[in-house]
Amino acid sequence: MPTREERIVGGIYGLLVGDALGVPYEFHAPERIPSPEQLDFQPPKGFPRAHDGVPPGTWSDDGAHALCLLDSLLYQGRLDPEDLGRRLVNWMEWGYLAVDGQVFDVGIQTRTALMDLHAGTPALQAGPKGERDNGNGSLMRVLPLALWHAGSDAELASDAMTQSRVTHGHLRSQVCCALYCLWARRILDDAPNPWAEALTTFGALYPEGTEARSELETHVLPPGWEGIRGTGTGYVVDCLRSAWQCVAGGTTYEQVVKSAVRLGRDTDTTAAVAGGIAGLIHGVEGIPSRWREALRGQALLQPMLQRLLKCAVS
Repeated sequence: MPTREERIVGGIYGLLVGDALGVPYEFHAPERIPSPEQLDFQPPKGFPRAHDGVPPGTWSDDGAHALCLLDSLLYQGRLDPEDLGRRLVNWMEWGYLAVDGQVFDVGIQTRTALMDLHAGTPALQAGPKGERDNGNGSLMRVLPLALWHAGSDAELASDAMTQSRVTHGHLRSQVCCALYCLWARRILDDAPNPWAEALTTFGALYPEGTEARSELETHVLPPGWEGIRGTGTGYVVDCLRSAWQCVAGGTTYEQVVKSAVRLGRDTDTTAAVAGGIAGLIHGVEGIPSRWREALRGQALLQPMLQRLLKCAVS
């Protein structure tokens, strides 16, 4: 069994490697994705890769935003939405925590929120709040919060929702972020059934009659949701379900992220969200060394990892 420290490092690497694996295949329909044996940082010869010119092993906005959140938490010692918002704006404008300082993918809702932040909108009012504004941009970055957080389950869930509001203000996105963080925490706690226990915890925190519970049971996980196959889109609910499906169906990290990419469409984010969880489950040594070693941007990553581990064991 991986140690807690190995799980934490595995979660960060798992997210970044999954993101980098998915980058070349983004926007392609599932039937266009290569076979599992051919999936790698470098696509097969002749494959019309997305983001042509981006070197293999490069994380995208998913990884950069996760690192923006992590760096903010480590620097401030708490969740500071204004600080997080500034870092995300710096990413979009200056390439902060992007590999080579190059920004090559910005989601629609995220761009809208960051432009508003730049114009002076307070961070907790910046995220669009319409029902059609439920992209997966806040879910893709939230994992470091669960790895860093030392507070109660209620505080973790609340902070997960709060960080979502910086770019994605609808309650549905907030609920998905909270549930995902509780799922990650239960894995770190070595729970026998982390997903089921996360759901139980969420239900205790948000009882019948609360808006969050209604959102969960009506839109995120309605009756029979387990039978709805994830399709790898950018919709936050589909992203969460797709990640759950890939984790449930894979026995290794590699199987999980490859199945995420093979859903097609928003391949980098689905693989990042699923890969973060798979990295927690299998630990950093469970991630193939060929991917860990070929991941670009390690000079940005390593100092933050060391600081995160100091917080996690203190």
